[in-house]
Amino acid sequence: MRPNRILLSTALVVVALVIQVSVLSRLHLPGAVPDLLLLTVLGLAMVYGHVGGALVGFGAGLLADIAPPADHAAGRYALVLCVIGYLAGLIKPETGQVKSATGPMAVVVAAAIGSTLLYAGVGALVGDTAARHVGLGGLLLTAAVYDLLLAPFVVPGIMWLARRAENDPLAESGSAAKKTDISSGWLSSGTGLSIGGRRGALGSLKAKARTRSTRVGRIKGVKRL
Repeated sequence: MRPNRILLSTALVVVALVIQVSVLSRLHLPGAVPDLLLLTVLGLAMVYGHVGGALVGFGAGLLADIAPPADHAAGRYALVLCVIGYLAGLIKPETGQVKSATGPMAVVVAAAIGSTLLYAGVGALVGDTAARHVGLGGLLLTAAVYDLLLAPFVVPGIMWLARRAENDPLAESGSAAKKTDISSGWLSSGTGLSIGGRRGALGSLKAKARTRSTRVGRIKGVKRL
């Protein structure tokens, strides 16, 4: 991944994880918990593509696995978000911009349900049966509803930041400023370009003077005749 992608993704994932752990997980809502980290991965994946989405998802999930108060095996959520990021990145539009909100909202619902099912499935493989006691149907419904309600406030902003980092306005302005400084230095230092321009101007002035003198000589010769 590019350095600007790594820096932006890391910052967004850390902020989302802090809010997830310190605020959303303490709301004590019925059923599932709004997954801000999942929405962040989805927003980045729909701009960066399937490879970038998989990498961001794996890193975000790994941080969630080791962040307190994690009560599951390390790598479990990393696998879930890696798969979700990869699948979400497959629908990336050519321009990185979506024309309507229908597609992203459908992706959010599918990701909320898919991540819950995948997380429960991986838990069943390692002997975690908590999803059975809570009720898988209620978890799927509440996860989809909570993430769908939170998505309009998160996903568009994440995608906008990712697209702005892709354009890299600082680098463009820096290169443009560098070109401007170089061109102004050429003009102010009196190098070959400016000297050549002055010589060309002097040459054109001399040619005009010769033409005028020739015309004057012709006119005088006619008068003498």
